[in-house]
Amino acid sequence: MAAAEGSPLTGVGWSAAPEAAPAGWTVITGTVEGTAANLGKGFGHKGGGYLCVSTGGAQGSVVTDVQVLSERSPQPPGYTRVPEFPEPRAAASRKKRVYVKLVPAAAAETVVTELKVSGKSKTLPGYLKIGEIGSFAIWCKKGPFLQPGPPPLPKPRPLSPHLRQLSLQPPDRYQTHPFKPPRSHLNRPRTGNQSRERWCHLVVSAPPSGAPSPLLSPAMDGVPFTLHPKFEPKLSSGNNALLADLSVKSLADIEREYNYTFVVERTAAARLPPGVS
Repeated sequence: MAAAEGSPLTGVGWSAAPEAAPAGWTVITGTVEGTAANLGKGFGHKGGGYLCVSTGGAQGSVVTDVQVLSERSPQPPGYTRVPEFPEPRAAASRKKRVYVKLVPAAAAETVVTELKVSGKSKTLPGYLKIGEIGSFAIWCKKGPFLQPGPPPLPKPRPLSPHLRQLSLQPPDRYQTHPFKPPRSHLNRPRTGNQSRERWCHLVVSAPPSGAPSPLLSPAMDGVPFTLHPKFEPKLSSGNNALLADLSVKSLADIEREYNYTFVVERTAAARLPPGVS
């Protein structure tokens, strides 16, 4: 069984048995010819042994190179010895040792994507032979590592002209605009009653610069009004005099005043001919 093709390897190890590999590791149990890939004798173990790889998650480090060296060869700089499962015994002999070079994924350009085991006489096109263990040849496949790019940004949705005019920001300021009378009233000579004219004022919010005003002018804007002369002395004497003339009706008075008995309708209905409904 080979490593998953196309995914960068994140680790290479050696397992004493297929069931000894921890979770997340894939054991290479067979050769490309279909025979068992037990490397135990050549690796210094009487009970057997298998290569295993991990491909889970490329956010940390990835394998960029693998080397198989004899026990007398020095460890290459920048390489680490592969882990063994279970923990290796101190007295065990290792005729061949496997080293890997781990590089942070952000700095990796070429990575190892697959390991395969075959007989010594076998040739695998597209694979690089990295060494021999016992009667087996170890091959690896390399490829460029594509750095994960940022997630694509969503395209902005087009807004209709009505939505563009909407704003969640409050108006900058509030102003009081008096409504001036028409010019015809200003040019007309004033009388005594007209001197007491009152002009209404509305408080409106100033719309943002360049935006249309959302307010509609009332129908009475700019129309002057005057108070009847009989209310003038009562307003000048205070609010109590005005409230004294107000009469409060009871519920019975309201029902009696607005009681409608439909006498006219009933009389008209009684005068209709029998054939008219």
